[in-house]
Amino acid sequence: MACHPSSKALTKEALIQALALDPHVEGGYFRRTYTSPVTVAPVDSAPVETAPVDTDSGKAAMSSIFYLLTEDSPVGHLHRNRSDILHFWQAGDPLRYTLLSPEGELRTVIVGPNVVAGQQLQLLVPGGTWKASALMAEHSSAGYGLISEAVCPGFDFADHSMADAEQIKRRYPQHWPTLASLVRP
Repeated sequence: MACHPSSKALTKEALIQALALDPHVEGGYFRRTYTSPVTVAPVDSAPVETAPVDTDSGKAAMSSIFYLLTEDSPVGHLHRNRSDILHFWQAGDPLRYTLLSPEGELRTVIVGPNVVAGQQLQLLVPGGTWKASALMAEHSSAGYGLISEAVCPGFDFADHSMADAEQIKRRYPQHWPTLASLVRP
């Protein structure tokens, strides 16, 4: 079961148009769908080399997006966020997530519809974790994979960093063969 039956009639072009998705800096397409009007005190707990946390202003308690990978943009390049992020499979093909903890533990998780085969319908990525996602070409019957993300505290580009190839090679040399193709050129 590579593709949810109701998503077979959908095309990536139809989804991009219907969901009003834009190209994402990480790869793929996205649209922010919600930003909570409730604010929370910012937390500086995740080890992310980003802008300093502004402790004088609050952060949105939560935000959410649609995120789409396609055959023409199949990789969400390696990056990390200060906030925790929940990923929810929505439609299309499964996505392979490559996760690297701050302690250097590397793991792979498949987010997709086939729970009997070990795929997960949702995935929690703790703040400070390096992550990359990729459309699973070997399961690409729909030609896309659509997820939603819930970010808590809400997403802020100041809390986001893209991986630098030299930094990753130096810090995690044992994982470079796996991560090299996931770092944005």
